[in-house]
Amino acid sequence: MTDTVVRSSTPAADKRTPAGGAPTAPHTADEAREPRIDIDAVGAMLRGTWGETRLTVRELIKDPAYWRIDGQSVADHRERVMGQVRLLAKNGGSTRALPKEYGGEEDNGANLAGFEELVLADPSMQIKSGVQWGLFGSAVLQLGTKEHHDKWIPDIRDATLPGAFAMTEIGHGSDVAAIGTTATYDPDTEEFVINTPFRAAWKDYLGNAAVHGQAATVFAQLITNGVNHGVHCFFVPIRTPDGELLPGVQSEDDGVKGGLNGIDNGRLAFDHVRVPRTNLLNRYGDVAPDGTYSSPIESTGRRFFTMLGALVQGRVSLDGAATIASSLAMYISLTYANQRRQFDSGAGTDEVVLLDYGKHQRRLLPLLAQNYAQYFAHDELLRTFDGVFGGSADTPAERENLETLAAALKPLSTWNALNTIQEAREACGGSGFMAENRLVGLRSDLDVYVTFEGDNNVLLQLVGKRLLADFAKQFKGADAATLAKFAVGQTAGKVFHGAGLRSLGQTVADFGSTARSVELGLRAEQQHELLAGRVEQMVADIAGALRPASKLPSDQAAALFNQHQAELIEAARAHGELLQWEAFSDAVKGTENESTRQVLTWLRDLFGLHLIEKHLAWHLINGRLSTQRGAAVSKYIDRLCARLRPHAQDLVDAFGFAPEHVRAPIASGVERQRQDEARAHYADLAARGEAPVPEKSLKKKK
Repeated sequence: MTDTVVRSSTPAADKRTPAGGAPTAPHTADEAREPRIDIDAVGAMLRGTWGETRLTVRELIKDPAYWRIDGQSVADHRERVMGQVRLLAKNGGSTRALPKEYGGEEDNGANLAGFEELVLADPSMQIKSGVQWGLFGSAVLQLGTKEHHDKWIPDIRDATLPGAFAMTEIGHGSDVAAIGTTATYDPDTEEFVINTPFRAAWKDYLGNAAVHGQAATVFAQLITNGVNHGVHCFFVPIRTPDGELLPGVQSEDDGVKGGLNGIDNGRLAFDHVRVPRTNLLNRYGDVAPDGTYSSPIESTGRRFFTMLGALVQGRVSLDGAATIASSLAMYISLTYANQRRQFDSGAGTDEVVLLDYGKHQRRLLPLLAQNYAQYFAHDELLRTFDGVFGGSADTPAERENLETLAAALKPLSTWNALNTIQEAREACGGSGFMAENRLVGLRSDLDVYVTFEGDNNVLLQLVGKRLLADFAKQFKGADAATLAKFAVGQTAGKVFHGAGLRSLGQTVADFGSTARSVELGLRAEQQHELLAGRVEQMVADIAGALRPASKLPSDQAAALFNQHQAELIEAARAHGELLQWEAFSDAVKGTENESTRQVLTWLRDLFGLHLIEKHLAWHLINGRLSTQRGAAVSKYIDRLCARLRPHAQDLVDAFGFAPEHVRAPIASGVERQRQDEARAHYADLAARGEAPVPEKSLKKKK
C-alpha cells in the first residue's frame, strides 16, 4: 500500500522527491540526509502497553463479517451490527475485563485496548458492543454485587441478554444528579416502583433501547420512607426475548441519526414498573426489607460521584478510539498525498506530488504530530485506568486522578478527530468525498463522540475546577506575608515575560536568521515552559478573579463564576494539551534508536510549536513571546514540515494498518497506478513522435 517511488529505500538527498519535480527543500542537503525511523519499533510504541491485544483484535477484524457495508438501510445495518456483537462474544470479545469465575481474564487495560481497535471495522459495531459490555454490563459488574453478577453477567457476556444503559434524560443530559425518574420503595411488597413522572424524564439516546434491548440499567432517584437518597442504578427488564415490551414500559425509536446508524438508539419511559428490591445494584447503597437505607459512603455527593466514577471507562475508551480513527484518516490522506500528482513544476518535469507542496505539508503534518501525541498520552491514561480498576493502585487519590485525566484527554482527542478527519477529507479532494474512501462515513460516525460519555465542555469544566482546587491547596493556611510574596512574584513574572523568555532574550540578528533563532531558543525545555506557564498563569488569573466569591451571596458567586466559565474551560484545555506534550516527550526520551529518536523529536517539536502557534495571541498578549519570536514560530513550523516530509509515509506506516483495516481505494496504490498509466501514455506518444505540439511553443518560435 506504499508508493515505493515516493518513499525510496534510501534517504532523500537535496530534493525531497527526485522524480517528482519538486523544488529544493528549504534546508541544507546535510539536514536532508536523515536516517529513517524503525517502523516496527515505532509501531510497537504506538500500540503501547497492550500491543499484543491490539494485534489480536486487528487480526480478528480482518474478517469482512465485521466490516461496515455502505448503503445499507438503517434496519439492515442494525441487524448486521447486532449479529456482529454476538460474533464478538463467540470470539472472546466480551471477557477480557470479567472476573475469572465468569470466564474472564481480569485484564481491564486489555479490554479497553481491544475495544478501541473495533473502530477500524465499523464504529457502530464498536459503540454497540460498548453499550452491551462497557455500559450495561459494566453497570451490573461495577455497581452490583455477587448476587447480581451470578444472575446476569453470563447472559450479558454472551449477548443473549442485550441491554440498554438508561442514564441520560431528555430534560437533563449532562446533569445526571437532577434526573426526574424515580424509584420509590414499597415495603409492603418489597419492590421498587420505577416511574417517569413527565416527558422531560424520558430516557433518551439509549443504544439497544429501540429494538434489541431486553433489560436496562436504569438510573433513578431512590426514595424510601419519604427521603430521596439521590441517584442509584436499578436492573429493569424491558422486553421479552421475542421483543415484546413488558407492561408499563414505553419505547420510541430515535430514528436516523447523523452517524452510527447501526445502533438502535431509542427512548424509554416507565409507568409505575415494579422490580424486586434485590434489583437495586447495591454496591454503594442498599435498602433493607423494611425500607431502611444504608451506604458505606456517608456523603451523598461523594456517593454519587463514586458511582459515576465506576463507569469512567467509557471516556477512557473514546479517547483511544478517537485517536485510532484519526490515525486511519492520516494514513489515507498522507498515502494519497504521496501518490497523487497535480500541476507541473514549471520546469517541464512530471506533475508534482501533493505532499511536496508546502501548504499540503502544513495542513497535514501538524495533525500527524498531534495524533502521535494522543497515542502516547492515551497509553498513560490506559495504564492509570488499569491500575485503578485492576486493584494495584485503587486509592481515592488515584481514582480522582483517573477521572481528571480522562476528562482532560477525551475532549481533546474527540474534537481533534473531527478536525483531523475533515482536513484529511478536504486534502483528498473529490476522492475524499466518496463513501468508498471512508472519510465521510468516519466523520459522521465520530461526530457524537464529542457529546456522549460526557459533553466535552462539561468535562473540561470538571478539570478546571480540579485545577482551581489544586491551586488553592498551595495556600491553605498561608499567612498574609506568604500571599503577598506570591502576589509580588506574579507581578514580577508578568514584567519578566513582557520582554519574552529570558532564554530567548537575544535578538534575532544575533543568530543571523529568524528560523535559526527559534531553533536554538524553543527546544524541549522552552516549549514546556511556554505550555506549562500558560496553564499556570491562566489558573492563577481565574483564581484571583474568583477570590471574592467566598464572601458573596450564592447567586452573586454563581454569576461571578459564570463570567469566567469560558476562561476556566480554556485553561483546562491548555492543561490537557500540556499532558499530551509531556507524554510525547517521555516517549521520545525512552526511544533507544538514535535515528528514530531524532525524527520523533522533530515530530514532538512540531506538535509543541503547533500548540504555541495555535495560542499565539495569548502568548503575545501576556508577554510570553515577542512579536518577532511569534513570527519565527510559524516560520520554523514550515521548516519542520519540510524536514519531516521524507518521513511522512514511514510515520503513517508505523500505525500498522493492513489493507483489510484501511479499505480505502485511494490509499491502496490505485492512484499510483493511474498516475503511472498517464505518464506512460504521454511518454509513448513522445517516443513515437505523435505527441501534439503545444500552441504556446509555436508562438514562442515566431
